[in-house]
Amino acid sequence: MRVIAGTARHLKLKTMEGMNTRPTTDRIKETLFNMLSFHVEGSRFLDLFSGSGAIGIEALSRGAKEAVFVENNRKAAGCIRDNLKFTRLEERAVLMEKDVMTALRLLEEKGEPFDYIFMDPPYGKLFEKQVLCFLNHSLLCDENTTIIVESDLETDFEYLDQSGFHVVKEKRYKTNKHTFIGQLQDKE
Repeated sequence: MRVIAGTARHLKLKTMEGMNTRPTTDRIKETLFNMLSFHVEGSRFLDLFSGSGAIGIEALSRGAKEAVFVENNRKAAGCIRDNLKFTRLEERAVLMEKDVMTALRLLEEKGEPFDYIFMDPPYGKLFEKQVLCFLNHSLLCDENTTIIVESDLETDFEYLDQSGFHVVKEKRYKTNKHTFIGQLQDKE
């Protein structure tokens, strides 16, 4: 796995061995960032369930002004730390070695919205629903925030209308998909 574009282009990233994390392939990562286009530069990026940190590092390499990585697994967090140091992007990064809900509550205290919130939770456990329910009443996202969920193809987002969000678009791959989510305009 490598950084696709930007200041850290072509640098290879460390990943964890085993099946505890599922690194996003270079091809899928490239497709994702092509869809985000030039809007990443200068953005605040939140990478939840970060794994190796490849998505947030790609955002930093492409000019994001800040990326916050949230990863509870100690070995994965060490991998993120190593990758940030190797790519020389650690100055614009914050690593929170905590479970996602604890990290979100801590970030909420600052109350500053992110431009992008990316999450790649373990499949089939509905963690994305828990996070979206929290974000519905959070200062961490606003009408300009794009939430991106990487999930298996079977993950259903029919509940979004009741949670103050809607699907903006969906990109399906062979084994998984990216769902782009935004706030409903008439959200209270």
